[in-house]
Amino acid sequence: MKPPAQYGNDIVNQANDAEIDPRMGAMMICTRLAGRAIIRVVGRCEDAQENNNLDLSDCQLMQVPDAVYHLLRHTELQTCDLSGNVITKIPPKFADKFNLITDLNLSHNQMSRLPDELVSLRALQRLDISHNSFVSLPRPATQAPSLITLNASHNHIIDVDIELVVNSPSLRRLDLTNNPLGPNCHSKLKALPRPSVTVSEREVEDWEDLTI
Repeated sequence: MKPPAQYGNDIVNQANDAEIDPRMGAMMICTRLAGRAIIRVVGRCEDAQENNNLDLSDCQLMQVPDAVYHLLRHTELQTCDLSGNVITKIPPKFADKFNLITDLNLSHNQMSRLPDELVSLRALQRLDISHNSFVSLPRPATQAPSLITLNASHNHIIDVDIELVVNSPSLRRLDLTNNPLGPNCHSKLKALPRPSVTVSEREVEDWEDLTI
């Protein structure tokens, strides 16, 4: 196995775009912090090789490093936790490399879309995309064939394709609390017999109150 330092450029990817600090002290601090991040990620990958559960939460990642796919190329992951990072997108190859996972946590990131390939995660039962930047409910999130629970709370979702939700193959629970859903969409979601949809109560805006 390669030593952790050799994955530096890949794992601490935000350092690639950073300008070189001319002050030696600051450079030493940055290098030390980067080294710790590398060791943390590689260590967690090694844990996943033993227990099939990958926990990369709170690792300051901007994306899933290529080194992770390499380190876990012979590991059949069951769960994957990428929460608490600054990830903006999941690449299509993620679904190909980790196609046996049942639980995927993408919460507390900066994502606004999901790759269509996520539908190929045929074993996925639980998906958490809460606390991100979605403005609509992503289609791949509703169409995974075994998905039972979808948490999309705390986003910026205004409208939802009701047909996608109703025709979801196995979805039973959908959490859309703390989203700025429009009045029409909000009413339709609350009226759905299936799946069970949780939404926050809406406060009627002044322009909606016809009694004023």
